[in-house]
Order: sequence, then structure tokens, then C-alpha cells
Amino acid sequence: MELRTQIKRLSLWIFIIPFIAINLCLFISVNYQIFDNTFLSVDMIGRSGKTFPYFDGGVSISRTARTYPTYLIFKPSMIFASILLIIYWIKTNKIINFYQNSENRNNIFKTFGILSAIFLIIHSILLGVKFDYDLYKFFRRFVLLGFIIFEIAAQTLLVYKFFKLKSEMKNHINKYILILKIILVTILVVVAIGSFPIVVTSGNVHFKHALEWNYFVGVIVFYLFTFMFWKKG
Repeated sequence: MELRTQIKRLSLWIFIIPFIAINLCLFISVNYQIFDNTFLSVDMIGRSGKTFPYFDGGVSISRTARTYPTYLIFKPSMIFASILLIIYWIKTNKIINFYQNSENRNNIFKTFGILSAIFLIIHSILLGVKFDYDLYKFFRRFVLLGFIIFEIAAQTLLVYKFFKLKSEMKNHINKYILILKIILVTILVVVAIGSFPIVVTSGNVHFKHALEWNYFVGVIVFYLFTFMFWKKG
């Protein structure tokens, strides 16, 4: 089925583009001296000491991505990935309707998935834009939180659909990858709930940064699994 092939391709790019973007921004932030005395000289705010934030939480994604020149990588990449996400959720809704013998049904995961993509676009646009207003700061946090909540909800509901339809889909999917997707979304939900009290309080900066990097990668790994989930043909 052509639709499966399209979803496989989309999901692979949805993983690759953000993964390369955030890690390229990290590389530039840590190795800023390479770009000194060039037109790509890194803004002071965006410079970081030697760190591997997945382990030590030495720097946030925001800090590595919100200043020149890294925002030239981060913003277009995230906006483009978000557009691919919208297309992905629309096409995934179609393929689920095919297996459950329904037409023109908007499954709730589609709505949540599109909303998460829209929130990611807004977050990417606002990143690095400064206004000294409490309402604006609250709005930025709300947008980021909205992306996370809607994305995890969409992934969880989709995996539940896959599980319910696994008999109808058995010739077209890899059942072992379905198990990995279930484990992944379970971990993401448990970590989100368990870390919430820490995230909303002050302090624990390094923990929050490490969580941010690992959690974001966990979210996009879902799409790498999706690429491996659908069989060819």
C-alpha cells in the first residue's frame, strides 16, 4: 500500500531532522571557538563549556538554539518537521480508518497530533524573542507544555489503536516494534508524571536540562520506530 510507504518516509524524516538539528546546535554551542572571527561567530549567550547534556545537563536545548547562528538551524528545522508531523497525522488517520473500515473519521489522536505540531511551530517562532512581560513568559511555557501533552497523548492513543487493530494489521506490521512503541510511550508517560513536581519547582537545573534532552529524543524516537513498524509493500 502506497500510504504505508508514505508514512514510513515521513516518520523517518520526522526523526532525522529534529535529531540532527538539536545536536548540531549543541555542537556549535560547545565548539563556538571554531566560528570565532567569522560571520558565524556564536552569540555569547549561546556559548557553552564542554558538556554532554544528555548525561550532565550542562546546558538546555533552548540556550543552544535560541541565538545566532544556531536559530538559523533550529527554527526552520522544527517548523519543517512540524509540517511533516501534520501530514503524518493526517495520513496515519487515513490508514487507521482503512483498517477499522470507517471513512472520513477524525480519530482523536489526529486532532492531538496536529495540535502538538502547531504548538511546536509557535514555540519555534517564539524561541529567542524577548518581552519582559509575565503574561508572555507564561504563554511560552504554556505553548511548550501544550506541545508535550498533545504529542504524548497522540502517541499513546495511536499505539492503543495499533494494539486493538493488530489482528487486522498483522501482515503489514512488525509486532516486535509494536511492543517497543508500547514500552516507549509508557516510559514517556511515567517520566512526565513522575518528573512534573520537580520540573515545576525551582532548582534542579541540571536534572531539568538532562531530562529535556533525553525526553525530546524519546519523543522523536517514536517516529523512528514507526519507520520500522510498517512492512514494505
